[in-house]
Amino acid sequence: MATDDAPIHALIREVPKGEVASYGMIASLLPGVGPRQVARAMRSAPADIKWHRIITASGAPADHSGAEEQRRRLKKEGVAFRKNGAVDWRAHRWNGPSQKWIDKSRLDPHDAMAIISSWSDR
Repeated sequence: MATDDAPIHALIREVPKGEVASYGMIASLLPGVGPRQVARAMRSAPADIKWHRIITASGAPADHSGAEEQRRRLKKEGVAFRKNGAVDWRAHRWNGPSQKWIDKSRLDPHDAMAIISSWSDR
């Protein structure tokens, strides 16, 4: 049975230009979803999904055929990379979804804030 990737796609749409989120950050806001499920959902993402804004927890693009394109797109959006090739988390880490998304997802706002505050700047 295929899973419904729509909630994952909706949350990815919340990541704005010039910011990045990890697969784990996205998963942490969706009950029962793990980082690998987020990665799988990216493969079936509609064309409007800005897939390049989702990176690994280490701050690097995932090791896949589109990694160089991902890096190019992020640089075009103004995302800075460190000498080690990882994104500068402190400068470009996503701060979390909009209140509208939180309300629609029925995630308790206090729970959302606790989850978001657990994200580190690496």
